[in-house]
Amino acid sequence: MSVIRQKLAKREGGAIDRSQDIAKLQEFYKLYRERHKVDELCDDEMKLRESGVFSGNLGELERKTLKRKKVLATLKVLWSVIEDITKEISPEDAANLISEEMKKVMQKDAARTEDVVAYNIIPLDSLSTTNLIVTFPEVRAAISSLQYHRDLPRLPNTISVPDARNSDMLDLLHCVFGFQKDNVSNQREHIVHLLANEQSRLGKLSGNEPKIDEGAVHVVFSKSLDNYIKWCNYLPLRPVWNNIESLTKEKKLLYVCLYYLIWGEAANVRFLPEGLCYIFHHLARELEVIMQKQTAEPAGSCISNDGVSFLDQVIYPLYEIVAAEAGNNDNGRAAHSAWRNYDDFNEFFWSEKCFQLGWPWKLSNPFFSKPSRKEQGLISRNHHYGKTSFVEHRTFLHLYHSFHRLWMFLLLMFQGLTIIAFNNGSFDTNTVLELLSLGPTYIIMEFIESVLDILMMYGAYSTSRGSAITRVIWRFCWFTASSLVICYLYIKALQDGVQSAPFKIYVVVISAYAGFQIIISLLMSVPCCRGFTNACYSWSFVRLAKWMHQEHNYVGRGLHERPLDYIKYVAFWLVIFAAKFSFTYFLQ
Repeated sequence: MSVIRQKLAKREGGAIDRSQDIAKLQEFYKLYRERHKVDELCDDEMKLRESGVFSGNLGELERKTLKRKKVLATLKVLWSVIEDITKEISPEDAANLISEEMKKVMQKDAARTEDVVAYNIIPLDSLSTTNLIVTFPEVRAAISSLQYHRDLPRLPNTISVPDARNSDMLDLLHCVFGFQKDNVSNQREHIVHLLANEQSRLGKLSGNEPKIDEGAVHVVFSKSLDNYIKWCNYLPLRPVWNNIESLTKEKKLLYVCLYYLIWGEAANVRFLPEGLCYIFHHLARELEVIMQKQTAEPAGSCISNDGVSFLDQVIYPLYEIVAAEAGNNDNGRAAHSAWRNYDDFNEFFWSEKCFQLGWPWKLSNPFFSKPSRKEQGLISRNHHYGKTSFVEHRTFLHLYHSFHRLWMFLLLMFQGLTIIAFNNGSFDTNTVLELLSLGPTYIIMEFIESVLDILMMYGAYSTSRGSAITRVIWRFCWFTASSLVICYLYIKALQDGVQSAPFKIYVVVISAYAGFQIIISLLMSVPCCRGFTNACYSWSFVRLAKWMHQEHNYVGRGLHERPLDYIKYVAFWLVIFAAKFSFTYFLQ
């Protein structure tokens, strides 16, 4: 029916006559079917498959299969349009317009499109004899390892599985947590690839029914859940399993499937890897409870008004607050302290404080409160979480704060060389006494650094970990007291001379402090010594010393250079500085 006639019918308030539309579509359906000789095309393809001679002419079979799929896909679209139009008329009129014979032909053609299913590399949801990858023993073993087994609860009757395959673990997770269908299909193929690739590294499988090797499953499990295991050890928190050695092959695969389904549907929340660990931890605990039942049922955390949806109930609340914060950054021009970025959200899950969010999400928690924009364009926060641990303040003080070690080194070398130069290179008692002034200079610069630490952390005190705040305050108190004591002792030593008690105490204090700093630096920097401190991390003294030297963050731990690289690095800078200061002292 023409568009003009439809508009006229709507304007006059009358019903739209769809009989001509149905007749035209039927006529086009018949002509398209006859033109492409659908029955002959399907018969030729079937004969070629059954003859078994297509192995020598695989291109011909692929060409016929591709043509059949395109033709049947078009016919299926036409059939679906005809079905939708017939719903607008009465059943009696629809029966008169579409004969029973024509309806059977259309239904038959629609049934032939069952194998027209999208896939990436391995067609798991449809039968395929032309894709040779499905015949590889590693792929067959990987597919069979994901099959449903007796330890899993029964699937409800409402869950349908394609005829081309049997039900598997991902169907169970799809039923329980409501993952999207396409996500489940993608991750099923993804996991099969991971298992098959790892199995191929271990060696070929033999037999008509190959089984995946336990070692291949363990490697995939360890690599996939490596971050979750490290996250649990860091908090510390017991994983969802009591003992990794007691986990069966099937249980490991179930956890791997769950983790990749979470990752595949996480959208931008993938940029919060520890946030995904938190989600996985709680979903796995829910799964453990459901596994004890006879029939699988939806998880309580994923039940929504429209059914079961992991995306709506778990991902969307987190994505919504991340998007709200990103929308308030004024295209990057807003101050860093005014809005939370991905790092702030992710670092929130680096402490046990994250469990205040509960499960399912406690949306009343301030973590989920959105920023509001005032009329002047400034960002307003009422009962709202701020920055997690790091706040970037735009100030020239970063010139010293970010490179304080370099400034300290240059200033101490300048002071030392100047003292030596003004004493004509002689190392008498007076020169040594003046060189000991490097101690007060060093400790005062450390005190300035501790003050800047406090200033630069402003804006994150309410949400930072207690250990981070305690460390900043402790360093400030320590260097304040140290600078007062060392400066007082040095001034008294200058007044009373090198034979006085204050001078001897000052030398002992400076020597002890320098020796302690050298030992700590060696333990934290030299690779072999660092391994020793990591092994002794359970000792309170070692933990305290490492904590004072550097805050123990989740990211960056264990990232150290090899011993040979460290030696080359130190030797390079020793040569550079020796040449620089020698030239400065003797020639300038």
